[in-house]
Parts: sequence; structure tokens; C-alpha cells
Amino acid sequence: MIPRYSTSDMEYIWSTKNKYKIWLEIETLACEAMEKYNQIPKGTTKIIREKSNFNVDKILEIEKKTKHDVIAFLTNVAEYIGDSSKYIHQGMTSSDVLDTCLSVQLKESSDLIIKNLKVLLKSLKEKAFQNKNLITIGRSHGIHAEPTTLGLKFAFAYAEFKRNLSRLEKAKNEISVCKISGPVGTYSSISPKIEAYVSKKLGLIPEEVSTQIIPRDRHAYFFSVLSIIASSIDRLATEVRHLQRTEVLEVEEYFEKGQKGSSAMPHKRNPILSENLSGLSRYIRNLSQTSLENVVLWHERDISHSSVERIMCPDVTIALNFSLVRLNSVIKNLIIYPSNIKKNLDKLKGLHFSQNVMLKLISKGLLREDAYSLVQRNAMKTWGEIGKKSENSFLYFLSKDKIIRKTLSIKDLKEIFNNSTYLKNISVIYKRLFKN
Repeated sequence: MIPRYSTSDMEYIWSTKNKYKIWLEIETLACEAMEKYNQIPKGTTKIIREKSNFNVDKILEIEKKTKHDVIAFLTNVAEYIGDSSKYIHQGMTSSDVLDTCLSVQLKESSDLIIKNLKVLLKSLKEKAFQNKNLITIGRSHGIHAEPTTLGLKFAFAYAEFKRNLSRLEKAKNEISVCKISGPVGTYSSISPKIEAYVSKKLGLIPEEVSTQIIPRDRHAYFFSVLSIIASSIDRLATEVRHLQRTEVLEVEEYFEKGQKGSSAMPHKRNPILSENLSGLSRYIRNLSQTSLENVVLWHERDISHSSVERIMCPDVTIALNFSLVRLNSVIKNLIIYPSNIKKNLDKLKGLHFSQNVMLKLISKGLLREDAYSLVQRNAMKTWGEIGKKSENSFLYFLSKDKIIRKTLSIKDLKEIFNNSTYLKNISVIYKRLFKN
């Protein structure tokens, strides 16, 4: 992932230096366990910890000759340790190191993403309560429907990301596994006690049944969850983009001092951050698809998954973490325009009360089909007045309809045309979601 879409903390997790650091810790812990169970001489681990080191450039240079990354690493580490290096990697296979390291990196990445999900949830909750009763028009098919509140839009997103947090915590457990079972996973050359020891030290659990690798259905589940989170980011970013359109302009991304919107048109203030989030989400979803392909491998192992994961694992986690940080900034600094919200609410001259009028007619004894036809007839007349300076509103046409007037008085109609009625159960939703 390019620096433009990276955070330094997540980037470090996937750095080559950190990878080798984890490899060395896995190898050292394995020696520690072997020493504990009297499989190698006492004091060996102390020597290894005191002398062990590695040189990234030298490892990469050796790998050019060996065509094997783990052998290149072990060769370089041995140069620092000396004779005791013969006990390193004893009875182990490359995937014991590679897959366990990947688990550590994915676990660390999860912790960072979880942290930023919690920050985003806090911002969404604040916005939900700040705008709890700010009535805005709801839209279905992009067309005005009935009023909701702006706070409820944030509450909806809060609920979605709350579910995402729960999913990710489960997915983190799914990939927090250790595999040190030797060639083809039979423990023929290394004791299961070594794996158990290393697992505990790294905060992982031993894989129940491995082949020569950790089964990739675990990773597919993990990255599928990241794809869902990316889709949630995209959904919220798309909402911001729609609400920022000139014809709507109910909310707007914060436009910083000195920021430029267009090289040609100085007046432009574009939702570039939200658009960027939609684009990154597409990238994450598409790249995560490869994790499903990686489930299918030959027999006990092949390495068709390896090249994919070297790209996918860092790129997806880095891009998703960056996206969460950016989305939080968008939400936290979002500009809200109450006057435009009110103007849009009134734009269709009261048509959003159509269901309430219909229900009132039904309560007075009309059949549903008859009530629907009466209301729709007057609604269509109102549609013809949209955009005109005419005072002919939906209420006006209803009040002039002789059949409706036989059932509803002017007082009845005016009582129906009250936006506050849409607030009556908002607190119920909030109490259910926020538990307060």
C-alpha cells in the first residue's frame, strides 16, 4: 500500500523489519520451549537472546541466491549467534514460522482496526445525539418519502459499525492461531508441547488440525469481515456524498483553509474524502476476494496462496485502517445545514404527510383502496405545483376535495400536517440501541 493511504502504526506491523523480528521471536520461543523440556542444552536460549540479530539488506541479498526467504533469514541470524544457531528451527518447517508470524501480524492489525472502530463509534454516537430531533426528509429510491431525523442516520451507522466491531472481534479470534507442527502437520519432528508453549507466549492458540499450513478458511473469514466493514464505510460515505450534492446540501465535508476544490473552477467544494473512501472500499472488497480463492490448496500445502497474501494482507488491513481514520475525521468535522434541511423537507409542499392522511381516512371508515385513491389524486395535483411559486400545497388540494371534506375537517387536516408526529418513537429506538 502506498504511503498516501497508510498510517505509520499499521505500516510498521507489515514492515519487513517487523516481520523478521517476529520470525526471530518465534524461533527463540521454540528454543526456549525445547530447553524447558530438555531437548536442547540448558543456557542455549540465553545465548540466542543475547547474540541474536539480523540485517534486512543481508537477508534479502542471501535470498537472491537461495530463492528461499526463511533459509536466507536463518543463514543471516546464524552469523550473529554462532554454534548455538544449530538449535534454531530444529524439527520445524518454514510454514511454522511464516503462518504463525502472519497470525501475529493479523492479530496486531485487528487490535489497531478495533481501536479505530471504537473511535468512530464514539463520533457517530455524539452526532446521533446532537441531531436526535433534527427532522429531515427520508428518501426511498432517491425520492422524498417520510421524515426521519438526521440523528437517526448517524444512529443507523452506529448500529452497523457496532455489529462490525462484534464481527471483527470474532474474526480476530479466528485467525489468532499458532502452527508449529513440522512437515505436513504430524508433529513427527517436533513435540506438540513446543507449539503449546509458543502459542501461549504469543497470545495465540494452537491450530486444532493443521496440514503444513494453517487452514485458509480462517483467513477467508477474517478478510470477508474486513470486506463487510469496507462496505459499511462505503455506505456511509455514499450518504455523505448524496447529502452534499448542490441540489441537496444538507451536510458537507469540512473544507479546510487553503484547500482547493478544482484546478479550473475556484468555487468548487467537492466531497473528495468520501469519494476516496468509496474508492478504497472497492479496492478492499475486490482484493479480499482472493482470500476465498486461497482456501483451495493442493494436498497438505502448496504456495499458490503465498504471493497473494504478501500483497493482500498488508494492503487490505492498511487501507481499511486508513479508511476508518479518514471516515472518523469526515464525521467528526461534518458541516450540517439545518436551513437547507428544512427547505428540502418542505420542497414537496407537504406530500410527505400522504400516508397519515390515508390512515386518518381509514380510521374514519373508508376502505383502504378508496382512501389511497383519494389521497393519491390530490398528491398528483400537488406534484404539478412543485417548483412553482404557487401557494397550492397538498393541504390546499385536500381541503378543496369535497369527498375528503365529508370525512375530515380543516382542523383534522391541520392536525395531521405536524412534523413532530414523526418524533414520537425516536427515543424508543435510541434506548434500544444505546441502552440509555
